[in-house]
Amino acid sequence: MTLLPDDPSSLWQAIAGGLLAYCGIILAVRMAGLRSFAKMASHDFAVTVAIGSLLASAATSDNTPLAVPLAAIAVLFVLQIAMTSLVSRSERIADLVTNKPLLLMDGREVLHDNLQHAKVSEDELRAKLREANVTDYDQVLAVVFETTGDISVLHGSADARLDPGLLKDVARMAT
Repeated sequence: MTLLPDDPSSLWQAIAGGLLAYCGIILAVRMAGLRSFAKMASHDFAVTVAIGSLLASAATSDNTPLAVPLAAIAVLFVLQIAMTSLVSRSERIADLVTNKPLLLMDGREVLHDNLQHAKVSEDELRAKLREANVTDYDQVLAVVFETTGDISVLHGSADARLDPGLLKDVARMAT
């Protein structure tokens, strides 16, 4: 195994490949939905998959100089740092690369279109209600499908009120 390639263009190819793979994985995860990779943002998942692939190919290739996969991995880390920074600073970019939380229940009303969009079955919804110790649908204030793929159940007594600020960034209808 050699460190540097004979032809420097292969380094540029690795950099371009890393960039295209990163964007392609983000797009695929956004289209597949959060259920595919709960607990990871799409840009984090893209880096995880791409680095795993690069490390595997570097470990098994006898004729690829080590600098090529290392350059691609460096590009992925730079992209991840840049994307994290951009997402935290720009709501428009955050909307492009991350999912919004989605309302699954509004009070006792099950929002069936939102369940379907989030790929959550009614059985899973009922299981989450039971996990949250909900004993009556009248206790449910809201159920939210979070950006991480988790389901949050907000509940209380029948006369409890829900502070609207808790649902500030939650989509009420699937888009």
